[in-house]
Amino acid sequence: MKTVTINLSSIDKVKSFVNDITKFDSDFDLVSGRYVIDAKSIMGIFSLDLSKPIDLNIHGEKEIDAILEVLKKYEA
Repeated sequence: MKTVTINLSSIDKVKSFVNDITKFDSDFDLVSGRYVIDAKSIMGIFSLDLSKPIDLNIHGEKEIDAILEVLKKYEA
Protein backbone atom coordinates (compact mmCIF):
# COMPACT_ATOMS: atom_id res chain seq x y z
CA MET A 1 0.00 0.00 0.00
CA LYS A 2 1.17 3.51 -0.81
CA THR A 3 -0.24 6.73 0.65
CA VAL A 4 -0.30 10.08 -1.18
CA THR A 5 -1.72 13.37 0.09
CA ILE A 6 -4.01 15.04 -2.44
CA ASN A 7 -6.10 18.19 -2.65
CA LEU A 8 -9.57 18.11 -4.24
CA SER A 9 -10.63 21.71 -3.68
CA SER A 10 -13.15 22.08 -6.52
CA ILE A 11 -16.01 20.13 -8.11
CA ASP A 12 -14.12 19.95 -11.41
CA LYS A 13 -11.07 18.50 -9.65
CA VAL A 14 -13.21 15.82 -7.98
CA LYS A 15 -14.83 14.81 -11.29
CA SER A 16 -11.47 14.70 -13.05
CA PHE A 17 -9.90 12.71 -10.19
CA VAL A 18 -12.64 10.06 -10.21
CA ASN A 19 -12.42 9.76 -14.01
CA ASP A 20 -8.63 9.35 -13.80
CA ILE A 21 -8.53 6.67 -11.10
CA THR A 22 -11.41 4.57 -12.42
CA LYS A 23 -9.14 3.67 -15.35
CA PHE A 24 -7.05 1.56 -12.96
CA ASP A 25 -7.97 -1.84 -11.49
CA SER A 26 -6.37 -1.06 -8.12
CA ASP A 27 -8.45 -0.14 -5.07
CA PHE A 28 -8.24 3.39 -3.69
CA ASP A 29 -9.39 4.71 -0.30
CA LEU A 30 -9.63 8.34 0.78
CA VAL A 31 -8.94 8.93 4.48
CA SER A 32 -10.08 12.10 6.20
CA GLY A 33 -9.93 11.95 9.99
CA ARG A 34 -11.82 8.83 11.03
CA TYR A 35 -13.67 8.51 7.72
CA VAL A 36 -12.51 6.09 5.01
CA ILE A 37 -14.37 6.04 1.70
CA ASP A 38 -13.93 4.43 -1.71
CA ALA A 39 -12.08 7.00 -3.83
CA LYS A 40 -13.94 5.86 -6.94
CA SER A 41 -17.24 6.99 -5.39
CA ILE A 42 -17.97 10.59 -6.35
CA MET A 43 -20.82 10.76 -3.82
CA GLY A 44 -18.53 9.46 -1.09
CA ILE A 45 -15.91 12.09 -1.89
CA PHE A 46 -18.46 14.89 -1.53
CA SER A 47 -19.27 13.63 1.97
CA LEU A 48 -15.72 14.56 3.07
CA ASP A 49 -14.31 17.94 4.10
CA LEU A 50 -12.62 18.98 0.86
CA SER A 51 -11.24 22.24 2.24
CA LYS A 52 -8.10 20.47 3.48
CA PRO A 53 -5.76 17.84 1.98
CA ILE A 54 -6.87 14.20 2.09
CA ASP A 55 -4.78 11.02 2.26
CA LEU A 56 -5.23 8.61 -0.64
CA ASN A 57 -4.33 4.97 0.04
CA ILE A 58 -3.44 3.01 -3.09
CA HIS A 59 -3.87 -0.76 -2.73
CA GLY A 60 -1.94 -2.50 -5.48
CA GLU A 61 1.60 -2.38 -6.72
CA LYS A 62 1.47 -3.48 -10.36
CA GLU A 63 0.37 -0.11 -11.82
CA ILE A 64 1.89 2.12 -9.15
CA ASP A 65 4.15 4.16 -11.47
CA ALA A 66 1.33 5.01 -13.88
CA ILE A 67 -1.01 5.82 -10.98
CA LEU A 68 1.51 8.17 -9.34
CA GLU A 69 2.05 9.95 -12.66
CA VAL A 70 -1.70 10.58 -13.04
CA LEU A 71 -1.97 11.77 -9.41
CA LYS A 72 0.75 14.44 -9.70
CA LYS A 73 -1.80 17.12 -10.64
CA TYR A 74 -3.79 16.45 -7.44
CA GLU A 75 -0.94 16.36 -4.94
CA ALA A 76 -1.21 18.80 -2.05
